[in-house]
Amino acid sequence: MRLSRPLPPNSVIGILGGGQLGRMLTLAAARLGLRCHIYAPEPDSPAFQVSAHHICAAYDDSAALEAFASAVDVVTYEFENVPAETAAILGRLKPLAPGAEALATSQDRLVEKTFLTRIGLETAPFAPVDDPAGLAEAVALIGRPAILKTRRFGYDGKGQTTIRADTALDAAWAQTGGRPAILEGFVAFEKEVSVIAARGWDGAVAVYDVPENRHANHILHQSIVPAAIAPETAEAARDIARRITAALDYVGIIGVELFLSRETGRERLIVNEIAPRVHNSGHWTMDACLISQFEQHIRAVAGWPLGGPERHSDVVMTNLLGDDAAGWQDLAREPRTAIHLYGKAESRPGRKMGHVNRLTPRQD
Repeated sequence: MRLSRPLPPNSVIGILGGGQLGRMLTLAAARLGLRCHIYAPEPDSPAFQVSAHHICAAYDDSAALEAFASAVDVVTYEFENVPAETAAILGRLKPLAPGAEALATSQDRLVEKTFLTRIGLETAPFAPVDDPAGLAEAVALIGRPAILKTRRFGYDGKGQTTIRADTALDAAWAQTGGRPAILEGFVAFEKEVSVIAARGWDGAVAVYDVPENRHANHILHQSIVPAAIAPETAEAARDIARRITAALDYVGIIGVELFLSRETGRERLIVNEIAPRVHNSGHWTMDACLISQFEQHIRAVAGWPLGGPERHSDVVMTNLLGDDAAGWQDLAREPRTAIHLYGKAESRPGRKMGHVNRLTPRQD
């Protein structure tokens, strides 16, 4: 089902998922005079604190899903692991953006890699792994070192293990829980970058500047904008995002994670994965752009014209993990620093509690 007309102010955006991304989407929608209705199973969901309405129910509760659909004008989501049946129920009742194809593609790493190569984009070499024998065959094909990842679920380094020269394959397979997996070859890269793009129901596209992303313990630590890459590389990254969104007939914000390698002195981009939602590496847009990725996503799914993605400042976004957020008073004293805290009651090591954007005058 497609949206037939732009949604006027006071319309209701339904959001599956109540985490910090849903919270920031809700705040962005409020700026446009749009209301959000959150659906999430966790009673302490941060998005509940700022939304006009919410339903706390399981994703397989068909009666609750139907009640949710009846109360909203369009449905979107803040995380990609929405159960397929949940998306199917809601997609029959209300426009769903991004659509079911984008969701299914991103939920399965093998399907995702196959899709990317089919549209002519470069990825790490990969092979499916369904059992211990299949793992041995994949390692013989891909070589070592390589990374074994579960096909479904897993993020921030979860659901994966590195296979090195001395790694016992039986132990590696056991670490995945014996679930269907994919083996990916190692990519020799200089840095990780990403691109955040939006596409509307009408096919209009807006693409943000490319950040360089630095990780710690498999979790994004900082996004630095602009990335120190050649202008033609940045344009190639933007073109990759355009190709992916067109192929999926995508609506909303998408994050595309990329490895940057160097071959005979020239920069080369390899697609790591896609995320069909607002993305952690796009949080810098909240303060360095007039239109943030969150507002852009709301504009796209609501059928509004997309806003300009231009950046007015250089910026470093830093995630606040665990007890980092306890230093909020010191952060509040920093000049040209914007603090975003997610309202989570419990701090745990590695848990995303907020982020800060540190702005400097634009240099390019």
